[in-house]
Amino acid sequence: MTIRRVDQVELRGKRVFIRVDFNVPLNEKREVMDDTRIVSSLPTIRFASEAGGKVILASHLGRPKGKPDPKFSLAPVAIRLSKLLGREVSLAPDCIGKEVEAQVERMKEGEVLLLENLRFHPEEEKNDEVFSKALASLCDVYINDAFGTAHRAHASTEGMTRYLKTVACGFLMMKEIESLEKAILNPQKPYVAILGGAKVSDKIGVIQNLMDKVSTILIGGGMAYTFLKAVGYQVGKSLVEEDQIGFSKNLLDEAKGKVTFLLPSDHVAAERMDIEAKREVVSNDRIPQDWVCLDIGPETIRAFSEKIESAQTIFWNGPMGVFEMEPFSHGTFEIARAIARSSAFSIIGGGDSVAAVNQAGVADKIGHISTGGGASLEWIEGKRLPGIEALRKDG
Repeated sequence: MTIRRVDQVELRGKRVFIRVDFNVPLNEKREVMDDTRIVSSLPTIRFASEAGGKVILASHLGRPKGKPDPKFSLAPVAIRLSKLLGREVSLAPDCIGKEVEAQVERMKEGEVLLLENLRFHPEEEKNDEVFSKALASLCDVYINDAFGTAHRAHASTEGMTRYLKTVACGFLMMKEIESLEKAILNPQKPYVAILGGAKVSDKIGVIQNLMDKVSTILIGGGMAYTFLKAVGYQVGKSLVEEDQIGFSKNLLDEAKGKVTFLLPSDHVAAERMDIEAKREVVSNDRIPQDWVCLDIGPETIRAFSEKIESAQTIFWNGPMGVFEMEPFSHGTFEIARAIARSSAFSIIGGGDSVAAVNQAGVADKIGHISTGGGASLEWIEGKRLPGIEALRKDG
């Protein structure tokens, strides 16, 4: 069954529950530090409000461990959202209960209400039936616009949809679905996947599912050293998952004749993970025994960039090194710039890669930046996401 979009359902006069992802960073003064996720949700919120819906927004924030905690209140989000919308957004005292029901009952068409943190109730993450029914009783229409939580079967992402006839996705969710489908169902070739980050074990499913879809896989970050050790190199004190060496070797053997699998050929190595530590560029066969590799080197940047610049589709998840430390950020930022220069349709799969393209100043030159790191990875792995499957219904 196809998934309907928010502009394909009747909203006027209806209580419209929109699951958003307002899990944003707050500073010590409890002010929103980065409102990217809030801004991303505005088109759906504005549309529902202008269409005459009584808009009820729901989100989690942080990890309050299933009980109310003022540190994780959505009050700062309500303040920022009010400014962005140019109108008052009320904050409910809870997300269920008589007081919330009464507040919803008083709403007029076009008004926007933000429920308090869903995770103040342990039943949210447990996908509890009673809690799901309580959330569903607040609304007539359910809209999910929180792709970042779509891989979780929680009450607000999956459970409550069982008790509602009319469900749909928001504009942000639809953009995520359409963009990620381009990377899996019918990608243009050459298709280059760039995978980094610390661990091979985090990317096993992604690599396996991409093997028969991509032209080239570029491996960087800490996970590269497990692969390099698998092919016989000594990698000093660089991060290695010993229990993944056999798998990595088998994967490289399987790739032969099918996929170009590029590992780094040189590295920025240092005596220790410290911005003051002595460092130098070394090739694979000259990594000092007591040193640690913390970034890809210039030769690798050139080789990876050549593949990127000739691509038609690019998927990137995971940095090329410890880019949070300036001496080891060059490789990650150069890969971000190479993707920006490419004419390919590019997808950045959430997490640190998003931070990297923002810090490199090239976010506006990327085809699609996913709002959900874990969700986008599971999609690329070929998994069905509960929050998306819950939207596939008639009615």
